[in-house]
Amino acid sequence: MLALFNEYLPTLRNALDIALVFIIVYVVLKLLRGTRAVPTVVGMVLLGLLYWLARAQELATLEFVLQSAAFYIGVAIIVLFQSEIRQALIYFGNRLRFPVLRRQRGQLGETIYDEIVLAATTLSSEKIGALIVIERNVGLRNLIDTGVSLDAKLSYDLLVTIFNPSTPLHDGAVIIQNERVAAASVFLPLTKNPGISRELGTRHRAAIGVTEGSDAISVVVSEETGLITFVVGGEVRRNLDTNALRSLLLGALEIPVAQTKREPTKTMKESETEITVV
Repeated sequence: MLALFNEYLPTLRNALDIALVFIIVYVVLKLLRGTRAVPTVVGMVLLGLLYWLARAQELATLEFVLQSAAFYIGVAIIVLFQSEIRQALIYFGNRLRFPVLRRQRGQLGETIYDEIVLAATTLSSEKIGALIVIERNVGLRNLIDTGVSLDAKLSYDLLVTIFNPSTPLHDGAVIIQNERVAAASVFLPLTKNPGISRELGTRHRAAIGVTEGSDAISVVVSEETGLITFVVGGEVRRNLDTNALRSLLLGALEIPVAQTKREPTKTMKESETEITVV
């Protein structure tokens, strides 16, 4: 039996080797699909074919130029696509985490997500702009330090008050960390994706930008239209109602559906009634 295993060991090793390479290539292509990196990858493939042609046809000068430029091309790729590389590493890190560490560090409790949904719905009905960012596994301390530190308990009243146009902190984003409002009036990096629709303004571009550089979640309320937008991993879901936003938050934060089957509090009922009247 041992001899048979040793005989087929090289074959199993080669099969595992090919399977791992296939998985990595598949995941990388999936991450690159629909991004600005696709034309760059096509250009790199063409340069590789040109280099192969130069070697095959013994074009010494062209081969020397391409070989000398290889190092600088690698550095340029790292500089130009640092956000995509960071997002890919986050993607692999989240999926290779051990089961004992599987719980999201930014997963919210049973009642917290309702505060976010209700606040977003209220702001939407009054066409008040808002940007709420929820930290998950990748820390946002570098962004939190640029805003006004609050470290306050997250609540519907606090979120609505912060984004009131008459308050000093309404301009910028609110970052939620460990079920608390870590900071307000935070200015986020804008996305550099040229494929983003021109209909999306600065607030939406900031929401996309922070999710491209981390695994955070963004909830945006448009000041012009009152539409609610959900952003995760650079992907945008627009024109959401209360139920759609709640479902997306539950899915992204991995909150069991059973937790939603509870009777709303009196405050929640009164608030929803006011929203309906508006």
